[in-house]
Amino acid sequence: MPLRVEGTFRKALAAADRPLAGMWVCSGSPLIAELCAGSGLDWLLVDAEHSPNGLESILAQLQAIHGYPVHTLVRPPVNDTVLIKQYLDLGVQNLLVPMVNSVAEAEAAVAATRYPPHGVRGVGSALARAARWNRVPDYLARASETVSVTVQIESTAAVEAVEDMLKVDGVDAIFVGPSDLAASMGLLGQQEHPEVRAAVEHCLAAAQAAGKPAGVNAFAPATARHYLAAGADFILVGADVALLARGSEALAAEYIQTADGETPASY
Repeated sequence: MPLRVEGTFRKALAAADRPLAGMWVCSGSPLIAELCAGSGLDWLLVDAEHSPNGLESILAQLQAIHGYPVHTLVRPPVNDTVLIKQYLDLGVQNLLVPMVNSVAEAEAAVAATRYPPHGVRGVGSALARAARWNRVPDYLARASETVSVTVQIESTAAVEAVEDMLKVDGVDAIFVGPSDLAASMGLLGQQEHPEVRAAVEHCLAAAQAAGKPAGVNAFAPATARHYLAAGADFILVGADVALLARGSEALAAEYIQTADGETPASY
């Protein structure tokens, strides 16, 4: 029976008439991923760079999210050809590639998603969920249409090269990570610093000039609104683990008191 695969995040951004709001899924839990998928948000980012996610847990989360009206991006731990091949074969369609600092690294990320002669992706579609085990007609010829590539800008080198990276064919969008960007600027933990904000805004403006979408990570509501006003096309505004951490702390603060009647401070 011939099957089809879903549209990409690239197509969703092109069709959107407003910025797309999403959240991180970092728990490694398919159940939590499914809970988030039904939230009404536009997109989810399943993270494997700073979260306990391997190939099996990513596959389980893709299956749990499938069927919900939400777009799924997956961030590998590194811009690696072999790892990207494995992610694509699992059925990952939308990649957010971390720590892309140059045109060469952006080109390598794109090449990892393309079959020869346009790239270096290994051919294993008959064995892979990506092609639904060869049930997707003409998958090899059309595979690049089923994949989107977003590169993450999170260093001073990347900010300096962002205009050229936006020219790379196959880079569909950029995503700015203010935390690592601040660290690379010698401002560790100061992602709200004016110099960091200016660097983020530079990237947003560069993307607008290039006609490509740009996103940013911003958990603080005021910061999120600031970057949306500055032209962000998509944004991450929370994380499953952060929501659970803060929510459980709020419960403890509300209902647990020390012997002297004071509520304990969060730690």
